[in-house]
Amino acid sequence: MSEIATLAGGCFWCLDATFARLRGVSQVDCGYMGGRIEAPTYKAVCTGDTGHAEVIQLTFDPAIISYSTILKLFFALHNPTTLNRQGEDVGTQYRSSLFFHNEAQETAAKAMIKALADQYADPIVTTVTPAVTFWPAETYHQDYFDQNPEQPYCSAVVAGKVRKLMQEYGDLLK
Repeated sequence: MSEIATLAGGCFWCLDATFARLRGVSQVDCGYMGGRIEAPTYKAVCTGDTGHAEVIQLTFDPAIISYSTILKLFFALHNPTTLNRQGEDVGTQYRSSLFFHNEAQETAAKAMIKALADQYADPIVTTVTPAVTFWPAETYHQDYFDQNPEQPYCSAVVAGKVRKLMQEYGDLLK
């Protein structure tokens, strides 16, 4: 039986490119969650005024990849200590957040944050909040890295995260 996880950790292109490569993950969709307006657009979300985070929503088989492993990778592939920022991407839309779909996910997320707290010099600022309506991003954002590997942001930022995944977590790849 499949489950859903929703993660916000900066630009959704980075998370999409990494999590889509994992065994047990059958689908990854880029989108928006946690804001104040319905049917947000990328342009609106980029203003920082809608309250949405750029997220990925992934469908996974917990018999192949656990939610705990997903959390471990989430924290390894972004900086959970920078408020509303990942690298040069700044704004509330780039916040670190875990949107839980059930009580078990909430408990696991909070436990992971507590377990990892001592590994960082600064406090973890990742929020843990209930999942609300997922608004899919525009079609051109889906699988963006794979379709645009030479785009400057992709080659400078996303490619490094994909390399890290492949080097450090190769045993989890499809």
